[in-house]
Amino acid sequence: MRRPGAGAALVVVALTLTGTLVPATAATAAPTTDSATVSGPDGRIPPAARLLGRQALPARDGWAADGTGTTGGSAAAPEQVHVVRTRAELVDALGGDNATNRTNATPKIVYVDGVVDGFSRDDGTLLDCADLADPGYTLDAYLATYDPAVWGRLTPSGPLEAARVRSVANQTRQTQINVGANTTIIGLRGARLTGLTLMIDSVDNVIVRNLTLDDARDCFPAWSPTDGDAGNWNSQYDQISVRRSEHVWIDHNTFTDGDNPDSAQPVLFGRPYQVHDGSLDVTHTASLVTASWNRFVGRDKVMLIGSSNTVGPDVGRLKVSLHHNLFDGTLQRLPRVRFGQVDVHHNHYRVGGPGFDYALGVGVQSAIHAENNFFTLTGGAAPEDLIRDWGGTAITTRGTWVRTADGHVGPVDLTAAYNAAHDVDLNPDAGWTPTLRRGPSLPTPLVPPVVDALAGADRLLR
Repeated sequence: MRRPGAGAALVVVALTLTGTLVPATAATAAPTTDSATVSGPDGRIPPAARLLGRQALPARDGWAADGTGTTGGSAAAPEQVHVVRTRAELVDALGGDNATNRTNATPKIVYVDGVVDGFSRDDGTLLDCADLADPGYTLDAYLATYDPAVWGRLTPSGPLEAARVRSVANQTRQTQINVGANTTIIGLRGARLTGLTLMIDSVDNVIVRNLTLDDARDCFPAWSPTDGDAGNWNSQYDQISVRRSEHVWIDHNTFTDGDNPDSAQPVLFGRPYQVHDGSLDVTHTASLVTASWNRFVGRDKVMLIGSSNTVGPDVGRLKVSLHHNLFDGTLQRLPRVRFGQVDVHHNHYRVGGPGFDYALGVGVQSAIHAENNFFTLTGGAAPEDLIRDWGGTAITTRGTWVRTADGHVGPVDLTAAYNAAHDVDLNPDAGWTPTLRRGPSLPTPLVPPVVDALAGADRLLR
């Protein structure tokens, strides 16, 4: 057996410090009677995957561990353990009817094997955007009608906009996959969800792990002429959307745009034609969410926490923990927060260059506690660029290290750097101290090698 090198040894030491090598205390072994099968020497789910499918979120592992904790489908009966390879099989495993699956609270474990395409018909053939368009809608007609030179800066309305809305409804029925309570969705090695949204809405107790999610594209983006100084195209579909839900654990996933990056989209009405929305949005009073060991690669809008600036039902909600995630070449919302108490710790940010906007968005009544994060900056990005004030007043930043493009590495007070460069200062105390964390704190200089090696899909099952 090859002996581990110094880099591997460093990772092992770091994992021991964080408790990552310690089995989850709430995990239970899968019964040997699980009947779902996959291709392989024994025709069964690999033992390691069976164990992961039965694993619950460890105690104290972020906000999703609060109260009753998050167990997902770990209590599933053998007949509720499924392996899926198509959209139709995924819908069937989640309850059988996509329109009502979110009300299916039966404990269930769903293994994804291979590529599941949200644009796939039940017979396996693929739809395209034209197949989902309402007969009254074409993009050419939309562009001709709502060109600001013709329409002005008024919100689109009338028959063509109504046809676009009907087209969106057609796509939603096809590509938005509704997930019910007490569910674990876990990818086998190489599993990928493409062209779809996992919608976790009005449910409790969901786990999503070890999946690559890519290209949750919107066929029918909306033109919003009053969004910003020049207007913007806005898309509807996130890769994972958590709404009105609690106890959700999103772990060891990879989020990308696949072979359809935003950079390949045209410029229409003078603005980028935006066909992608968020990677993982937590909105509409959702709370008690932990996102851990995920990899976000090359995406624009990554994570929005909070629906709007309106003071109302979101107050006291939106409690989210983000730890040991890699943000690689991402541009904004890392995360952007309204109202919530959000614990952002031990993440690695490799950001900067063309299109980079900001990392931590301080929104209305937000309370971000950012600790022991490491920022590797490129393309002229500076520490004062990492925070954006979106109407908030305070942020706690502790233990931050930055590697600048000129090679300088060391600790930086991010809030002080922001305040020195901007006229309206942010209070350096967000007013709370996180308590739901596992194990000793990993020293910030160890964050890049540990997170880079272990975050993302296919790190759990090798």
